[in-house]
Amino acid sequence: MDSFLIEGGVPLKGTIAVSGSKNAALPIIMAAIAVDDDVTFTNVPDLRDIKTTIKLLNILGREAALSGDTVLVRNGELGIEAPYDLVKTMRASVLCLGPLLARKGEAKVSLPGGCAIGARPVDQHLSALEKMGAKFELDHGYIHGVCPEGLKGAHIRFDFPTVGGTENILMAACLAQGETILENVAREPEIVDLANFLNACGARIEGQGTTVIRVQGVERLHGCSYAIMADRIEAGTFLVAAGVTGGELLLKNCPIDDMSAVVDKLRSAGMVIEETPEGVLARCGEQGLRGVDVNTRPHPGFPTDMQAQFMVLMCCAEGSSLMQENIFENRFMHVQELVRMGADIHVSGSSAMIRGGRKLTGAPVMSSDLRAGAALVLAGLAAEGETKVQRIYHVDRGYERLAEKLSAVGAKIRRVKEED
Repeated sequence: MDSFLIEGGVPLKGTIAVSGSKNAALPIIMAAIAVDDDVTFTNVPDLRDIKTTIKLLNILGREAALSGDTVLVRNGELGIEAPYDLVKTMRASVLCLGPLLARKGEAKVSLPGGCAIGARPVDQHLSALEKMGAKFELDHGYIHGVCPEGLKGAHIRFDFPTVGGTENILMAACLAQGETILENVAREPEIVDLANFLNACGARIEGQGTTVIRVQGVERLHGCSYAIMADRIEAGTFLVAAGVTGGELLLKNCPIDDMSAVVDKLRSAGMVIEETPEGVLARCGEQGLRGVDVNTRPHPGFPTDMQAQFMVLMCCAEGSSLMQENIFENRFMHVQELVRMGADIHVSGSSAMIRGGRKLTGAPVMSSDLRAGAALVLAGLAAEGETKVQRIYHVDRGYERLAEKLSAVGAKIRRVKEED
């Protein structure tokens, strides 16, 4: 089991290239199930979850392989079962449900696993597909769905803007009979990227990025070559890294237009974020960091995937700040580890009060999920002394070559292997 050893207190300075988006790549690669022909994806990050998705496609009969930043998915005879051994490691595996039902009329998908940050049930996925004609039963831990007469267009309103639910039904609706209207959908840029890919394959989707999406079903989707968008969460993490270390970073391929809520909060906290012809430049302002309050919201609000990283910034800022987590009910598991490093944080329900200005000190800490792991790496970069971040397999799920990228801009960080 690998860990990161970090010697903190070094201001980061240099250029980092932002990788392709994990949260966009997973559903887009999964959407290849709905496509009749070969598909080529570029700007794909080399991550554990990407490799898990490729394994799942191979099991389902679509020959897929990652080479550099390119994934080629070849057409083949589709199976219908997504097994537990893969789905338990990655919640996004449930996204094969919609396209499998659309293509095969049947799907058997294990109940999902992944980060332990809340229940995140798939009820909205299933109820929407039922409105489209699918029938489900729970069979020994598997969701078994059938629609022998094919999926039919429907008018669907989500109870809550679910990202995964919007993606699953969007893929299914492309091959459904007639028109599907989706209301109260998630508006994340990754959903726009998915819709743009499907349209490039011949789908007829309108309204992506708004609260209402309309889909006219088509008989088939054809292959194409498609470049995945840049990762706004990785970019946001590096912007925070510049702030907590008192450094200056230039981010290439930074999708700043999709990051308004994060950039606004960083500027309010005293950081200077500038767009230049070379990329986005980030550094602390002359007055230093100051505490600001944050409420996580569905896009275009402040993303829950940046809450843990921003909390580290607030630990390094002067004054107090309040973090309100409104998306997942169990996403403060990094707080206990930050307290071990000297942070002053008090949690009450879905709120966390941070009293900044206390110097963080190195300590052995443990990742509980992907973004918590990223936050602990940031804390280690800011802290005095050595920090050991354990269980970094969580970090590997969402950050491509993180230690190498940080080392290239001056961080003293290395990966070490240990016995389990």
